[in-house]
Amino acid sequence: MEGEQVVRSVAVLALPGVQLLDVAGPLDVFAEANTQAGTTIYDLAVVGTRPGPVETSSGRCLVADLVAGAEDPAGFDTLLVAGAPRIHELQADAALCAWLASAALKSRRYGSVCSGAFLLGQAGLLQGRRVTTHWAVADSLARRYPEAVVDGDAICLFDGPVRTAAGVTAGLDLALALVDEDLGSEVARRVASQLVMYFKRGGGQMQFSRRGVGAPAGRSALQEVQRWVAAHPAADHGVAKLAARAGMSPRHFARLFRAETGLTPATFVENVRIEAARRLLEEGKAASKQVAGACGFHDADTLRRAFVRRIGLTPAEYRQRHASQGTR
Repeated sequence: MEGEQVVRSVAVLALPGVQLLDVAGPLDVFAEANTQAGTTIYDLAVVGTRPGPVETSSGRCLVADLVAGAEDPAGFDTLLVAGAPRIHELQADAALCAWLASAALKSRRYGSVCSGAFLLGQAGLLQGRRVTTHWAVADSLARRYPEAVVDGDAICLFDGPVRTAAGVTAGLDLALALVDEDLGSEVARRVASQLVMYFKRGGGQMQFSRRGVGAPAGRSALQEVQRWVAAHPAADHGVAKLAARAGMSPRHFARLFRAETGLTPATFVENVRIEAARRLLEEGKAASKQVAGACGFHDADTLRRAFVRRIGLTPAEYRQRHASQGTR
């Protein structure tokens, strides 16, 4: 690294009840970047919403360096909003939202970790932006802020000055991507190596989802069909077969199923089969061909294509990352 480096201010806004790792994870990445660069590139600060300690969701407390709203908001090089377990249910104070909006627009870039995206939305900072958040609240974010494009599978997203990350540990991925953006891949790779993390994580966050296929939806006849599919993933689940089970014509069944569940029959069946395959792969005992047969896929290649399309990993990669230690 040649020449004089500009010191970049990084601030993380931490609300009461904040997830500790959403704050500490990114800050540790930036701190390690300082170490690897051999000089202070990043000046780090935690911003609280009131004077005094900030209690986290684990019960431990942080000491804030700054207080939002205590004075006219300064611009930062990077301003991130950390998530909290119930932040998506919070109606933030108008003064806090005004401070955040002003500070963000004065900063070179701004964003969020995990559910911190909801506070960006309340501050009017998501309009027209493609963003991500934790998979469990992505649908809620999309409903509440339809002016944003929410990708519930992405680990990190950059859109203009906005930088967003999925849940908790994805804050480290986001910070590392920002280091890469600022200082280049050589420094970022050294940071990743020192912190024993991937330089770029494979797959999306759907590989971590435990949402499954959800509870049966719609009228009772459709719910019965959904339970049957879930209990027998390897059976023939063509529309004609499912419609006959519900006592309907195929056309009426397909239209009604989509209207009452929000999914086509084919998508629902594939969801069930993917979830069944995930469970078998996590057990780590069956070969891909056996998993495919047990879950209703025509062959191992069909299973592989579905997995890559929906999960972002091959079955072999998924097994390697998610199988129980004793079965690898």
